[in-house]
Amino acid sequence: MAQTPSPSDAAQEFFDEGQLVGVWTTQPLGRMLDYKAPEGGCWLGAFVEVPLGPRKVMGVVWGPGKGDYDYAKIRKVIRCLDVPAMRAELREFLEKAGAYTLTDMESMLRLGVRAPGLGDPPSMRKIYRKGDTEPDRMTEARGRVLDALEEYGDLSFTLKELSEAAGVTSSVVKGLVKLGAVREEDTPRDLPFARLDPELPSKDLAQDQAQAADILKAGVASGAYATTLLRGVTGSGKTEVYLEAVAECLRKGRQALVLLPEIALTAEFLTRVQARFGAKPAEWHSGVTMTERRRAWKMVGQGGAQLVVGARSALFLPFRDLGLIVVDEEHDTSYKQEDGVLYNARDMTVLRASICSAQVILASATPSLESWANAEAGKYTRLDLTSRFGDAVMPDMRAIDMRDVKLPSNRWISPQLQAEVEARVASGEQALLFINRRGYAPVTICRACGHQIGCDHCDARMVEHRFQKRLVCHQCGESKPIPEICPSCEAEDRLAAVGPGVERLGEEAAELFPGARIATLSSDMYGSARALKAEIEGIAAGAADIIIGTQLVAKGHNFPLLTLVGVIDADLGLQGSDLRAAERTFQLMRQVAGRAGRSSKRGTALMQTYQPEHPVIRAILAGDENSFWTAEAAERRAASVPPYGRMAGIILSSPDVQDVFDLGAELARRDGPLREIGAQVFGPAPAPIARVRGRHRVRLLVKADKNVPLQRALAKWIRQVRVPSQVRLSVDIDPQSFY
Repeated sequence: MAQTPSPSDAAQEFFDEGQLVGVWTTQPLGRMLDYKAPEGGCWLGAFVEVPLGPRKVMGVVWGPGKGDYDYAKIRKVIRCLDVPAMRAELREFLEKAGAYTLTDMESMLRLGVRAPGLGDPPSMRKIYRKGDTEPDRMTEARGRVLDALEEYGDLSFTLKELSEAAGVTSSVVKGLVKLGAVREEDTPRDLPFARLDPELPSKDLAQDQAQAADILKAGVASGAYATTLLRGVTGSGKTEVYLEAVAECLRKGRQALVLLPEIALTAEFLTRVQARFGAKPAEWHSGVTMTERRRAWKMVGQGGAQLVVGARSALFLPFRDLGLIVVDEEHDTSYKQEDGVLYNARDMTVLRASICSAQVILASATPSLESWANAEAGKYTRLDLTSRFGDAVMPDMRAIDMRDVKLPSNRWISPQLQAEVEARVASGEQALLFINRRGYAPVTICRACGHQIGCDHCDARMVEHRFQKRLVCHQCGESKPIPEICPSCEAEDRLAAVGPGVERLGEEAAELFPGARIATLSSDMYGSARALKAEIEGIAAGAADIIIGTQLVAKGHNFPLLTLVGVIDADLGLQGSDLRAAERTFQLMRQVAGRAGRSSKRGTALMQTYQPEHPVIRAILAGDENSFWTAEAAERRAASVPPYGRMAGIILSSPDVQDVFDLGAELARRDGPLREIGAQVFGPAPAPIARVRGRHRVRLLVKADKNVPLQRALAKWIRQVRVPSQVRLSVDIDPQSFY
């Protein structure tokens, strides 16, 4: 029997061949596994391929092995992947984020290795340069290819790039390769990104913008952790201000990350980055190709990407030296991951920055109450930008009291709003009509029996999408053709679409404004992120007179010709029992209204409402944000709910409704660990949408004081029960939605 090597020092960085290493894999095993270090040894944090049963799986060397198993039977690491080892700060971040969200380490690790083909050998591609010979017979097309190569010196082209630069087909280039006039070479595909130049001139900043930029730059230059809330009215130049902090980060040789809430924002933002720094940054979101994603992941780890612009998952990239994280539109709910690992990217940003001594900038015109409260308490620095960039001024905001308006049952645009839109179109300006509902109509009802068509797998009504000629469930994505016969009473031609969605509003606008060019913006109406980007760029260039949009249009877009915003149903978000309903309505209405008048012409925002006296509507119209936040904070504090208390949601789901209620009742009975810290348990109760994808859902809600060790108590509480195999139990720390 082979002799077991002596235990390794926990702090050691390198493991010689045969030493035991502890490897976390991405497989749901619930523990680290021991392996022998491979030939040549391996570094702490190395990405490795290891045997697991008959399979080969990816893992990360997390430290020395436990050595509590027969050494002779322990298998060997197959190989180390040709990528930089995971740094200690990222390993610590994954551990602490997992502990905070009560997520197993395997799931956290999957977030850190979300790049395809990491174990593949370096990918190659063909590039083209000027060759050593001249072609025997010169044609105009061949001449254009050689001229293009001559003009760019020794720079290389891909086949597509060279063909486009010369205005020829690829066969012309291939013909010159055969003649030796053009060289074809193989080069690695995963190359570093173009260097960004922080010394290029920036835009002229107003006094308050320049002062804010100087404070942010000083923070970055300090090399220490801090979080700053950059609050500025819509159009106040927040982006230009924080780009100066990015420039300072690049000067210091550190990497920067800018998180955006919506893929559709990236095209315009990348253009601004290129104008400021002379090159485009790396991108990380679902709209980029798998090849681009692998390149970004590798270059971030090697230092070949100075700046990354991405969605929330970019926070888990293996940065070599992260010095600044910007969370743009930090209030946006899309920063909360609602499936798989349940985390809030805004909060995890602060955690990661504190570990790697980076600065955080939370930018928003309407910050979340959590960030507002942290700034009020002195945990965050707060910088305010009070005026719009350049000549722009804030829009004039008015309410249209729909109680005084007589409209047909199938109309939603009031005569007053119609007249304002017509005036804008006539003067060559743009108008935006906003409704926060996707699809054509939210309900399809039978006039004969009253049946409302619901999803077969969820307790949710199906939404008509007339462009697709289908009914779609917005919970599970299930769709089916629009029926002609009622599925309940079988009456023919009695089904009616009830209520407006963005598609129906577009249909009404086409009838009311027959000569206008109308563009409808909704996330589910475009086949790809690139198509959506192209549509937004066209609108910004003046390709539409009237924009019909959902909340997608509220997120940071700059339409210079837009001078009127009409909100069709300002009351929509005020319904329901969500503790953040008032906050979210306030944020959304202010953000939407802020799309108007972002250039020299003053804008107008008209809000159609049946509750003009509602405190939220009054606060929006008055523009008195501080009074709104102060009143909202007082209500939350009195109720001891976030950010002045702590909450956790427990979601149980199963195909068997009895299973989830039985488990929920058992948890409620055995609440001793929670009572020890003074926490309360509410439920179990059916979730508002009690069935999704065929699984019945039950929720429990835990409420506790702000400074108690909630996660430890939750873990102890849940360990008391045995979860049946077909039941899923999810813990949502700091829940943002309660569906």
